[in-house]
Amino acid sequence: MSDASYRDAIFSTPLDRVARFSFDEKVVACFPDMIRRSVPGYGQILGMLGLIAARHLRHGAHVYDLGCSLGAAGLALAGTLPPSAFRYTGVDLSPAMVTRAQKTLAAECPDHAMEVHEGDIRTLAYDPAGMIVLNFTLQFLAPEERDAVIDQLFQALEPGGVLVLSEKIKAADEQENAWLVERYHDFKRANGYSDMEISQKRTALENVLVPDTLAGHHERLTRAGFSRAHTWYQFLNFASLIAFKDADALAPQEA
Repeated sequence: MSDASYRDAIFSTPLDRVARFSFDEKVVACFPDMIRRSVPGYGQILGMLGLIAARHLRHGAHVYDLGCSLGAAGLALAGTLPPSAFRYTGVDLSPAMVTRAQKTLAAECPDHAMEVHEGDIRTLAYDPAGMIVLNFTLQFLAPEERDAVIDQLFQALEPGGVLVLSEKIKAADEQENAWLVERYHDFKRANGYSDMEISQKRTALENVLVPDTLAGHHERLTRAGFSRAHTWYQFLNFASLIAFKDADALAPQEA
């Protein structure tokens, strides 16, 4: 398959049976277009990563990008920070994503220490890290697995480290949530998706992408031991949080 990116037309024809969504070769081929047209604020979130790292990352520290897809977070960091500022490890479950990300980062960031591995973030043996990026990844894990992952990431972060967590969210109030979903569908229509594409993709993602509330995310981060967390960005039902591990922080079980 060529490394070219294509327009997302995966759900543009009627399907007798809509399969569960997966990050396969077809998705990889159109992923840049898909995420640009489907995730409000994605470019702004990426654009801030380098600025956040410049402010909070210890020079030379390790950065994890979990569920890295095509390595966009790594490209954003490399576009802001010099090669000596950090080393980057991207991790993704999709072999197709990993292969494409490896080629892209090698071509675009040859002087930076960048590597991408196929792996499961639930069972990864983490090295100490100064920053962890979890962009639209936690939402694809079963809800009962999420606490354990965030606990692991807290343990992996060095004192003074930060976690950037971006997610599709739901509102606790049903009326507010319905309004956000409707406006999100308007956003997708404005970006060229048909009602049929919106409906079929929603079916494909049912029970695959299960969002939490913002309050649920904040509560989970507090339980893990993070001293504070801010919702620094929200666009409709998509949000990004930053969580801080104090320099003298202990994990809850160590306290």
